[in-house]
Amino acid sequence: MRKFIPKFIFVIYHYLLALIGAVIYGFPTKKLIVIGVTGTNGKSTVVHLITEILEKSGQKVASLSSIRFKIGDKEEKNMLKMTMPGRFKLQKFLRQAVNAECKYVILEVTSEGIKQFRHKFIDFDGAVFTNLTKEHIEAHKGFENYRKAKGKLFSALEKSPKPEKFAVLNADDVSSAYFDKFFTGKKYFYGIRNSVAEITLDKIELKLDNLLGEFNIYNALAAYCAGVALKIEKNNILEILKQAKNIPGRLELVIKEPFKVFVDYAHTPDALKKVYQALIPSSFEHRTPNLICVLGSCGGGRDKWKRPEMGKISANYCKEIILTNEDPYDEDPNQILLDIKSGIQNSKFKIQNLYEVIDRREAINKAVSIARSGDTIIITGKGCEPWMCVAGNKKIPWDDRKVVEEEFKKLYG
Repeated sequence: MRKFIPKFIFVIYHYLLALIGAVIYGFPTKKLIVIGVTGTNGKSTVVHLITEILEKSGQKVASLSSIRFKIGDKEEKNMLKMTMPGRFKLQKFLRQAVNAECKYVILEVTSEGIKQFRHKFIDFDGAVFTNLTKEHIEAHKGFENYRKAKGKLFSALEKSPKPEKFAVLNADDVSSAYFDKFFTGKKYFYGIRNSVAEITLDKIELKLDNLLGEFNIYNALAAYCAGVALKIEKNNILEILKQAKNIPGRLELVIKEPFKVFVDYAHTPDALKKVYQALIPSSFEHRTPNLICVLGSCGGGRDKWKRPEMGKISANYCKEIILTNEDPYDEDPNQILLDIKSGIQNSKFKIQNLYEVIDRREAINKAVSIARSGDTIIITGKGCEPWMCVAGNKKIPWDDRKVVEEEFKKLYG
């Protein structure tokens, strides 16, 4: 039935919902300083880090991400299986932030949310761009449309009536030049490559005690620039970032001994590669002798193109691979695994062992059972997500971290 309804009807529907939500809750962002964070990867971490910077600087902050809803000292897990909530819930959250006397709100802004006008009637003060790689290609009918959706955040920033607006852009990502065109106000560029050398005023020494991987250096730099734009003292920002803790489900260490078990949300080829790179010694360009991965890919017909890509990447970096369910929705899990497996078979590296274990709990148990002292297990795709989505619109309560602990206890007591 849906396919017979003209597209403009859905456009009007989503726009009106955004307007009605803003009217009901009294356009709350007029009384808040609102920062939107967008990109393919790193959004939740950057939201978390900017929140830390502001809170540790004595400000009252609300933040919304795929991980949690936070207003001041009160927070709750995001149980929606949706990063950017619907218009009414989003505007209600913003009104609650005003009522709690928060000064700042940090929002994770998604392409799907923008596509459905969830960003409308939010007066942004700042926008942060992390990076852009292929994602949600089927939903947006191409990469260019995906990028255009992200660009609408910067268009919204340009049109915002707020007086001191700013944009933060990753100069090491080629898409920064694209987003740069949408906004004419104050801009802050960050990067660790030569591309940023001619446009930055600060060269900083950034130390991170608890955040692993080059990708987290980028996340921290994005947060640093946002902090500077918000007039937080630079040395204070650096000290806060140095001590910042990792967020749940993002390269989170669950088991330390006799081998390490990490859980991460990585669900795109680029994110997966960066996670693997963060876990291998610098002396190894690709595979190490001790990396075991548990890998799946989402179903529901979404981004099928990335399955063989992720398989190939896992074969490039891991000695043993366990393919398993992630969020199959209404797709045949066996077919999803076949798609991933096709990429593994095209890798130039020969893996030691490949296992196919559809049941995700059994797959995690398998990884823990074959690991030896000094090995590292990395389980990707879900992080701290609270559900597994299966056929028939069913959601099964889930947490990779909890399952790891339970299966480890079964084997090691």
